[in-house]
Amino acid sequence: MQSNNTRLGILYMIATTFVFAVQDGISRHLAGEYNVLMIVMIRYWFFAAFVIAIARRQAGSIKAAAATKQPALQIFRGLLLGAEICVMVTGFVLLGLVESHAIFASYPLIVAALSGPILGEAVGWRRWAAIGVGFIGVLIILQPGITVFAPAAIVPLIAALMFALYSLLTRYVARKDTAATSFFWTGTVGAVLLTAIGISSWEPMTTPDWAWMSALCITGALGHFLLIKCYEVAEASAVQPFAYLQLVFASTIGIIVFSEVLELHVAVGAGLVIASGLFTVWRARQAAKT
Repeated sequence: MQSNNTRLGILYMIATTFVFAVQDGISRHLAGEYNVLMIVMIRYWFFAAFVIAIARRQAGSIKAAAATKQPALQIFRGLLLGAEICVMVTGFVLLGLVESHAIFASYPLIVAALSGPILGEAVGWRRWAAIGVGFIGVLIILQPGITVFAPAAIVPLIAALMFALYSLLTRYVARKDTAATSFFWTGTVGAVLLTAIGISSWEPMTTPDWAWMSALCITGALGHFLLIKCYEVAEASAVQPFAYLQLVFASTIGIIVFSEVLELHVAVGAGLVIASGLFTVWRARQAAKT
């Protein structure tokens, strides 16, 4: 049952973004030492167990949680999220946390841009203008044609596109399936996919890194648990702006732990992206009131 405690919801969202930022930092460390597919595969095994437990509790049984009226879309969603995580973790290794998250922060703008053709939602000129400004911010971060353009910068942008499509499909399937059902398919399909393609990439892992791997699994489950609690106590539109704190937390970890540098063009571009994203959230909320 959902209550309406915005202050508690905001605290849950802040905690969620911090935990996910820590998870990203651990992913960056492990993926720098081992195959990305193996790291994400092990992470998904734990995530799938967590998903099955939560979905079973919410739906009453595993059979009820798995019951869907649109299996093809649910399978595609699960495959898409699993692939997106692999792409994003690869971005952490190639670019670092600061630039990867600065570019990935554009995904809410992509969601807003695609919500019309995919979901049939109306997007007014103000939101289109904000989307345009946000993508100018992305171009400032990427700096095409101004300095030496790093092709690797496209990797987190691809991840943002994939996650935006996943988010839109999640909203689309919610018209017929429950949240528990969508959550179940997200974890189980991803685990099956990543096991199929990742098991051949198995590498021996040191004891300290197994400890980090355990921490990665725990932070993944904890982050999703906090996010579930967040949406249980507050409206999504009220807490969504605070999701951008993941960029702040992840960038801080990148700078302090991995000695990354926050360059001026990245800070300026990320500022435009965040401001545009916050405006689209505000406009969507205003439109919902009318």
